[in-house]
Amino acid sequence: MHVVCEQLSLHTHAPIELIDLSEQVRQVFARHPVRQGWLTVTSAHTTAFVALNEREPKLQQDMLDFLTRLAPPGQTSYRHDIDPIDGRPNTHAHLIGLFMNASETILIEDGRLLLGDWQSIFFIELDGPRPQRQIRVQIAGLI
Repeated sequence: MHVVCEQLSLHTHAPIELIDLSEQVRQVFARHPVRQGWLTVTSAHTTAFVALNEREPKLQQDMLDFLTRLAPPGQTSYRHDIDPIDGRPNTHAHLIGLFMNASETILIEDGRLLLGDWQSIFFIELDGPRPQRQIRVQIAGLI
């Protein structure tokens, strides 16, 4: 069994942002090819997540609008925002995160990632902008 892990770093520009990681993840996979196994993409944060979804500009804007409506920032009823630990009033990001995944796993078969035709790998920032975010890509399988 071959196992390898790489860390990707990125910075975000908006309070809520979708960043397509598909190409970066494919580059990691190209450096560590596996014939059969799995690849896992993991966010190291409590206010940023990973998801598989379609990359289409209008849909992405719909996603951003939905996330903003789901838990609007700045609500006076958010207790965590009264005295936030890191000085960021980010209760909304933690609440939205309850419905998201910190990681996604993609199967590898015959040396290729088994993503659907419309699937892209997204990093979802819910508490930006941030100067540095970490994503880990772990590949495990048979060479």
